[in-house]
Amino acid sequence: MILQKILTFPVKILTGEESGDEITLTLKLKEATNTINYVIQRAYLAQRSNERQGSASTLTRAEVKGGGRKPWRQKGTGRARAGSNRSPLWKGGGVSFGPKPKLYSSKINRKEWQLSLRSLLIAKQKDITIIDNFNFLEYKTSNIIKVLNIFGINLFENTLIVVPKIEEKLLKSTRNIKTIKLIVANNLNLKQILLAKNLLITKDSLKTIEETYNG
Repeated sequence: MILQKILTFPVKILTGEESGDEITLTLKLKEATNTINYVIQRAYLAQRSNERQGSASTLTRAEVKGGGRKPWRQKGTGRARAGSNRSPLWKGGGVSFGPKPKLYSSKINRKEWQLSLRSLLIAKQKDITIIDNFNFLEYKTSNIIKVLNIFGINLFENTLIVVPKIEEKLLKSTRNIKTIKLIVANNLNLKQILLAKNLLITKDSLKTIEETYNG
């Protein structure tokens, strides 16, 4: 059975005051809420797997160049017997059971992915602040820091800013702060949302989220 969860947020302006408006976010949710954490976990692990390069590679003794000749005779030298300098025991020799290129990608269907995002947004409701817009008179890093201080956000905490589209001037204002990530509303990243302590979402972005992820 599909349920609807309605989240209500006051809309705030950059000075920290409420604009007087309220906005709602309606998200579809399955009745079996005990499986929600499992769905979020599956989506998170799938994203992590897809981010892995899997390009680590080593040479086995069969692939190392040279070593076809026996280094010294079997007996009479006083040294341990050796058949090839490609042996894993030798410096520059092959590697036993070393890593080889591997594809780590993991598939998750679109509906399950969207359900995990909706469920995560519901779980993170207390961390969400709705901003009317990010229109500054002057786009500077100091102004971004000022806004974070107004909303009581610690600069050492991960903060995700969700906007309808990324403007170059806003991007330049935030990129010097390592804990701030800028993301587009129609391309949310589950891992970033999960790791974010604070979510600043513009009013227009909230509408985009509702339209995009309720499929």
